[in-house]
Amino acid sequence: MPNHVVPGVRPIDIHTHYFPQAYLDVLAEEGPRFNVEYRASEEGFYIKTEVRFQGPLPYRLVDLKKRIADMDAQGTAIQAMSLTGPMAHWGDEDVSHKLSRAWNDAASAAHLEYPTRLFGLLTLPMLFPDRAVDELNRASILPGIRGVYMGTNINHRDLDDPLFGPIFARIEALDLPVFLHPLQVVGGQRTAPFNLSNILSFPFDTAIAACHLIFGGVLDRHPKLQVCLPHGGGVLLMLTGRIDHGATVRPEIQKLKLPQAPSKYLQRFMFDTLVHSKSVMEFVISEVGAERIMIGSDYCLDMGCERPVHFLDEINITSTQRKMILGDNAARILKL
Repeated sequence: MPNHVVPGVRPIDIHTHYFPQAYLDVLAEEGPRFNVEYRASEEGFYIKTEVRFQGPLPYRLVDLKKRIADMDAQGTAIQAMSLTGPMAHWGDEDVSHKLSRAWNDAASAAHLEYPTRLFGLLTLPMLFPDRAVDELNRASILPGIRGVYMGTNINHRDLDDPLFGPIFARIEALDLPVFLHPLQVVGGQRTAPFNLSNILSFPFDTAIAACHLIFGGVLDRHPKLQVCLPHGGGVLLMLTGRIDHGATVRPEIQKLKLPQAPSKYLQRFMFDTLVHSKSVMEFVISEVGAERIMIGSDYCLDMGCERPVHFLDEINITSTQRKMILGDNAARILKL
């Protein structure tokens, strides 16, 4: 029996993306007055905003039958689907809410079509807290919705911005996990060439977001909040020692009077396996433990992992650790 097959464990991929046609229809209808463009072509579809150009994106992001076939080929039993950029942050209040509703309803409909295979991580009009809380209350009880998805920053607002406080409070009360994904990039024009805006800026922005959650007090104010960081936490774990040291010598951090060292907050985060490296994956496991790691593929984008289940075959872990990472951890977090 291949290593990646573990009896009694359903492999669960928690980092997968979905563009339902209903969301794309709203984007196409409302986008032009906000300088957002959507175009379908034979080779794929394109989305352009003021901050990002994407395309051609594969129609597998839209087609559920192709998605299920790909899951079968990968050996993935379940996907937790999420919306990726531009998400719902580029329009006004009504459009942002309309986009969020369209995606959340479509994700729930996908679950109803494939109730044992597909689940959704809801999206919110984050810049409008009242609307966001309303949508959170509505969408969280839809069939198949198992968590909340948001950017590592929201139109350059970091996650410790007071604007988001009521949203985090309600997420915590509903006992839903939060899954993050980089959106706006750091580095400016220096990361424009060579796709460095994705290759380097995304994992760096993940670490920035984690530090804002720690230093900005979000995790202390919401002690039950569980947050999943993509791409193995980005560069966060590599820099943990530097961050801890900074907390002991920098007055702007010392005045915060954190109740514990920054590294102690790592137990509040979950991490995915999307690191593209055996040695890096083993480092992540050694730093945070297998009980905090779940499979992630970035389905089905070019910076993803086409064989996320098989990737674990390369990693030096015990059978118990394999069960945790393969599906047990995600089943616990997503309440499957």
